[in-house]
Amino acid sequence: MPRLILLLAIIAVVYILLRRAQAMPPHKRRAEYIKLGLGIALVTTLFLAATGRMNWIGAAFAGLLVVARQGLPLLLRLFPMLAHLRNKSAPAAGQNSTVETALLRMNMDHDSGALQGEILQGSFKGWRLTNMDRQQLEQFFAYCGSEDADSLQLLDSYLQQRFPGEAFAGQQQSAPGSSNTMGRSEALAMLGLSDDATKEDIITAHRKLIQKLHPDRGGNDYLAAQINQAKDLLLG
Repeated sequence: MPRLILLLAIIAVVYILLRRAQAMPPHKRRAEYIKLGLGIALVTTLFLAATGRMNWIGAAFAGLLVVARQGLPLLLRLFPMLAHLRNKSAPAAGQNSTVETALLRMNMDHDSGALQGEILQGSFKGWRLTNMDRQQLEQFFAYCGSEDADSLQLLDSYLQQRFPGEAFAGQQQSAPGSSNTMGRSEALAMLGLSDDATKEDIITAHRKLIQKLHPDRGGNDYLAAQINQAKDLLLG
C-alpha cells in the first residue's frame, strides 16, 4: 500500500509539472520538458535502486542523473554564451530597434523591416508573437484594446505586416488614451543607437527606418510617428 500511494503521488506531481510546462510559451517548453524528463528518469532510477531491482550500474547511472539535473540550469545559461562565441566569426548582425509599451516589446530589423514582438503582461505573458496563431492574436488584440492604446497600435503594426491586406477583428475599436512618454533611453532604443550616438548617427538611423516605415511607402503610422518623435527628442 505505501508503494502504491508513493506511485500515485509521483504520477500526480509529474502530471502537474507537465501541465505547467504545456502552459509556458512555446520557446520555453523545450527546456522544461528536458528538466521534467531528467526528473522522471532520476526518480525512476532511485525507486528501482531502493527496491533492489537495480544493480550498482543503475546506482551509478542515478548518480550521473543527479549531476546532470544539477548542471542543467548552468548549461542552459551557457548556451547563449556559446552561441555568442560561435557567431563571433560570422558576419555582423543587422541593426535592430526596440520599442516597448506597457504590454508589448517589439524589435525591428533595420535591413528587412521585419517585426518581432514579445508580450509583457496578460494571459499570454512571455509569449512571442510569431508563436501565436490568429485566434490567440485576436484575443491579445482585444486585451490591448481594453488596456493600453500604445500597445494596441504597436500590435496593429505587427498584424499589418504579418497579415497584409486582411481585416482583423476589432481593428477599429477604440482604446484608452495614450500615456506614452518617450525618454532619451527609449528614443535611442527606438533608433537602435547607443548612448554615444552622434548627430549624424541619429539622422542616418532615422532616414533608414523612415524609408521602410513611412505610411506613403506602405509602412505604419504609429511606428513612423515613434521614429520621428525619437529623432526630434535626440536632436532637440
